[in-house]
Amino acid sequence: MKATEILHERGQSIWLDNITRAMLDSGKIQRYIDSYSVTGLTSNPSIFDKAIGSGDYDESIAAKAAAGLSGEELFFELAIEDLRRAADEFLGIHGRTDGVDGWVSLEVSPLLAHDTAKTVEVAKMLHAKAGRTNLFIKIPGTPEGLPAITECIAAGVPINVTLLFSADQYLAAADAYLRGVEQRIAAGLDPAIPSVASIFMSRWDVAVAGKVPAELTDRLGLAVGQAAYRAYRQLLNSDRALRLENAGARTQRLLWASTGTKNPDAPDTLYVHGLAAPFTINTMPDKTLEAFADHGEVGEAMPADGGHCDEVLAKFADAGVDVQALAAKLQSDGATAFADAWTDLLDVISSHGEALT
Repeated sequence: MKATEILHERGQSIWLDNITRAMLDSGKIQRYIDSYSVTGLTSNPSIFDKAIGSGDYDESIAAKAAAGLSGEELFFELAIEDLRRAADEFLGIHGRTDGVDGWVSLEVSPLLAHDTAKTVEVAKMLHAKAGRTNLFIKIPGTPEGLPAITECIAAGVPINVTLLFSADQYLAAADAYLRGVEQRIAAGLDPAIPSVASIFMSRWDVAVAGKVPAELTDRLGLAVGQAAYRAYRQLLNSDRALRLENAGARTQRLLWASTGTKNPDAPDTLYVHGLAAPFTINTMPDKTLEAFADHGEVGEAMPADGGHCDEVLAKFADAGVDVQALAAKLQSDGATAFADAWTDLLDVISSHGEALT
């Protein structure tokens, strides 16, 4: 039995952190579903930036540019075409799991990370335009994104909260989600609006590489993950969550993102076997997914009480790492990086459209 299958059987969903038109056309995504127990898919501006820059979209860009589309409007047409196809491939899983699994994700423009009202407007528009029940709209868990998350959930739009880095940021996102659910219950509406909260892992270890004692190398991300998982389990068992569940609400699942190992000297499945936990999701780049299927191991599940995370985090504090401040910086830097990828993506589309027409 492959490690991916064992992980799936132990209750963790495996999602693919990539999408390209070539992968859809070649049947690669379906092969991952059939062979590696993949049950969902995520995308972001960086992923589409690389995919569209490959040239595989030139014909479609030319046709849409000739029809008068440009910029963000043209991009979202391309992205939604791909994500509709992917959503349809996962539709059987979505139905079989009663909507718990089988999701794909589309992100709002990263340029809106600090614009609450526009984020809500665009999220509603994109979800309606995509026309798929198993499509999440991704909204960053920035301070300005949190009220947008509440409003979108209250409006019935399934949300993937992205750009979370710590237990505190996760809890803020979870609170925003629950507020939206509570508003639906107060209005007499169906509270079962799905959501996931995506915590980025590998960037922690990149941020402190070479700045801490050798024995702490590649340990910060997993310690932060353990602390976040503890907060997640505590919230699941809280009076508030149980009361809402009794009223018919869904649980916002925890998702591990940015799980590709960046350190070439570290195990290439570090953020997979180290984050194995039931009722969570691990979204993996192709390379990480294939590595885990080939030689990964599934050890003990993450401890619900956080294990030794406090002890490890204390060692980082002694080494001069302010985890709370670093979490804020990572979120800010992540928003900037996605905005830069977005700008580059639109430039690529523009240049390709002009050249092709």
